[in-house]
Amino acid sequence: MTAHTSLPDLVLEPMLRMALAEDLGSYGDITTRTVIPAGTSYTARLTAREAGVVSGMQVAALAFRLVDPALAPVTRLTDGSPCVPGDVLMEIAGDAAAILTAERVALNFAGRLSGIASLTAAFVAETAGTATRITCTRKTTPGLRIVEKLAVLHGGGFNHRFSLSDAILIKDNHIAAAGGVRPVLEACKARASHMMRVEIEVDTLDQLAEVLETGGADVVLLDNMDSATLREAVALVSGRLVTEASGNMRLDRIAEVAATGVDYISSGALTHSAQTLDLGLDF
Repeated sequence: MTAHTSLPDLVLEPMLRMALAEDLGSYGDITTRTVIPAGTSYTARLTAREAGVVSGMQVAALAFRLVDPALAPVTRLTDGSPCVPGDVLMEIAGDAAAILTAERVALNFAGRLSGIASLTAAFVAETAGTATRITCTRKTTPGLRIVEKLAVLHGGGFNHRFSLSDAILIKDNHIAAAGGVRPVLEACKARASHMMRVEIEVDTLDQLAEVLETGGADVVLLDNMDSATLREAVALVSGRLVTEASGNMRLDRIAEVAATGVDYISSGALTHSAQTLDLGLDF
């Protein structure tokens, strides 16, 4: 994926319309309607107030255009670009009232998504010199998964499943409910589509050995293992499956885990613990 990955506006519109309707309430922007003379035009600048990686410019531009199609947002720093304090990310020219009405929704999305991209970039930087890739999870804000996962791409990461229907991911509770590693893998062999990839979570090297013996998996999720055990697991797999390390993957641990040779490190923190990047809109 490139830093300029985007989505069709049609896909983004429903969440933007919902956010704008929430902010406009039942009677619209009464402050702007009261104090801004009709026909007032301005150029506003969306600027960075701290360093990070930009995301959400496509979303912010759409927010402005949905309020007033005549607005002309011009992106100065594209999604995936690094920014420093004072950088102008976007300029919006047109009706002042429309710009003010869309301001908070545009900033909420841009700040949130830039925060995710910035944290992802920090994780990715810790994998330098290795082949390990950073990927997100389904631990996303309800209703915002598609743009939060897009922000992960802008930060240089990769995406895991978007939904339960994307792939078969057998977790510890599935194994417990189905009666063990072998029964769940045998069920996949018997029932799963040939087009569907299968990932299975293991907590121990014994479980991993059973997965390798049984067959039927494409990816193994090595859950909550210390680095020494991860290294043993990678050696045991020996390239037969894609390996993914998960569980308690903090930023300060990523370099050590990547050095074990795992193919992927997944972290819910990319989306559930990212801090909003400080952005502002100034006339």
